[in-house]
Amino acid sequence: MTVSSASLHADPLEAKKALGWWHTARFMITAAQLNQVPPIDLPEVAFVGRSNAGKSTCINTLTQQRQLAFASKTPGRTQHINLFALGPKEAPQAVLADLPGYGYAAVPQQDKLRWQRVMANYLLSRPNLSAIVLLCDSRLGLTELDEALLEMIRPRVEAGLRFLVLLTKADKLNRTEQTKALQITRLNAGGGQVHLFSALKKQGVSDVAVLLRDWLLEDAQQMVAASENTEAAVPQEQGSAPEA
Repeated sequence: MTVSSASLHADPLEAKKALGWWHTARFMITAAQLNQVPPIDLPEVAFVGRSNAGKSTCINTLTQQRQLAFASKTPGRTQHINLFALGPKEAPQAVLADLPGYGYAAVPQQDKLRWQRVMANYLLSRPNLSAIVLLCDSRLGLTELDEALLEMIRPRVEAGLRFLVLLTKADKLNRTEQTKALQITRLNAGGGQVHLFSALKKQGVSDVAVLLRDWLLEDAQQMVAASENTEAAVPQEQGSAPEA
């Protein structure tokens, strides 16, 4: 089987730089309600997935910080949106959003529904959202809830929102099973990229670090350019109209 560019190994030097950039991640704010999340003029990547899919482990592995993302002993109990700044302290370049896990049976139904609404509103309306990373257990693939999320965000993805599916715990599969998991997920990923990921074996870590860093920094440059163009246009708009 010929693997796509999404599975190629990152250049070692670029991987080192990207991982260094992710290591700058530091806590910004936690919010229990959508209206508590402040507007931020920086590109944002949101990590989402079913409870126990390995989301916190993935974030901690990318950032090389053991406890940056909180992993509850009871999956599904962490019900806050947590934001982390990325880049130099004096001039952050992007934001990492850790969204609550969904679908865990131990969480009361009313809490499930409430957080599904919060997440839906966040993913559909967050203006600076630049990319979504959906984490799935590679042994399970895309579940019904994952597919519902894909369908929900499809309009934004078709409009240009970047999208990545990470098949976590890939070390639990042999090579043949990994290839099959990639093939099936790519067919159902709605145009998003797909990577195998193992925090234990560090599989896919460098590739994902480089890919997401490049996405976010490219969008950061575009946001700065758009802001500068807007500022340059203001004096013209405020000028007096020519006399008739």
